[in-house]
Amino acid sequence: MYISLRDTSPAPKTRRTGARVSSVVITLGIVSMLTDVSSESVSAILPLYITGVIGLSMVAYGFLDGLYQGVSAVVRIGAGWVSDRGDQPKWVAFFGYGLSAIARVGLLIATGFGALTAVITADRIGKGVRTAPRDAMISAASAPDDLGRSFGVHRMLDTVGAALGPLLAFVILLLIPDGYSTVFVVSLAFAVLGLAVLGLMVPGSRRAAAAQVAAGGAVASAEGAAHAETAAELRPRFRWAQLRDPRLRRLLIAAGLLGLLTVGDGFIYLLLQSRGAFAAEFFPLLYVGTNVAFLALAVPLGRLADRIGRARLFVIGHLALLGAYVVAAIPVSGVAITVLCLLLLGAFYAATDGILAALASQFTPAAARATGIASAQTVVAVSRLVASTGFGLLWVVWGRESAITGIAIALALVIPAAALLLATPRRPRSVAE
Repeated sequence: MYISLRDTSPAPKTRRTGARVSSVVITLGIVSMLTDVSSESVSAILPLYITGVIGLSMVAYGFLDGLYQGVSAVVRIGAGWVSDRGDQPKWVAFFGYGLSAIARVGLLIATGFGALTAVITADRIGKGVRTAPRDAMISAASAPDDLGRSFGVHRMLDTVGAALGPLLAFVILLLIPDGYSTVFVVSLAFAVLGLAVLGLMVPGSRRAAAAQVAAGGAVASAEGAAHAETAAELRPRFRWAQLRDPRLRRLLIAAGLLGLLTVGDGFIYLLLQSRGAFAAEFFPLLYVGTNVAFLALAVPLGRLADRIGRARLFVIGHLALLGAYVVAAIPVSGVAITVLCLLLLGAFYAATDGILAALASQFTPAAARATGIASAQTVVAVSRLVASTGFGLLWVVWGRESAITGIAIALALVIPAAALLLATPRRPRSVAE
């Protein structure tokens, strides 16, 4: 018996030409792009704003970063369940985007630890509500064989916003050195714009999205058209038993283990900034570098995942994260080291972010898809909350270099275990074959 990280047994291949990504996926990508300009312009200045402007400790920052990474977990499964039960993922997502927009207003008046905790919690709950319904709409609007491509295109557009947001923050701080409030106001404007695009331009249910795909010819093959027609029919009833697929269970365990060793990017950027001693206004450019790498790699790695196996690429992506930890830990500074670290972080996100949703979607039936995706995202969110909070304590107790070195060693040990969890047995070929 051979062990393979391919997701399923090989299926008969059909030759497809001219396959395109659904207009629903493109529109959702534009919504995410505008929203990410909003959220990433804020997240790019939060580490310095919390530790430098407000003057909170590194432990407090670790707690707030943990909230930023993981508090969305408390609502993800519930939002996915509501989306599946009502077949209205658009309006569940709309509520989540709206809550995050309201949180931008809170940033203008929050000046202490308690107020920041409340604002970050509201913003991240909004993210938790919207993510699974949005990804379920992407999945419903895509042919099964093109899930990696569709999620890659969406993440590419999402990452355009994630790159523009920190760049916008950099320009504002360059022109106004203490212009943090200006960043918050601009962030609010982009959040409202993204909300408007979602409300006006995205179909309201999975059936409507699938019908738009079929009408617009976004799925060119006969197989893709049949998928869209099937998705447009009356949806089957949701049952929790539909989430009992052993492959989904193994995915949740592997993603949770790896998430426990995925610390927030802000810690890595603070380490690079302390070693390089560059001016504070250049700090947002670190986020730009990571997101540009993500942008360049999202679609190619999505296509690669469809060819070599999504589980395999998910594991490879964490090897890139390990490389980023190693580069951040070595006692060397300079532009080349910083750029290499940012490239590795970008590759990690391109190989794991959309791929996780595609894997969870693959392991759940259509009626439970949003809940299945939400389950995987919940596990990752909770584990990353623990990772960031714990790393803040390690930073204080061990020191920054020792803390990142310890996390790198632990990740190197866990990656092979995750690969075994995601591996599926493949029957050996017979002599006749």
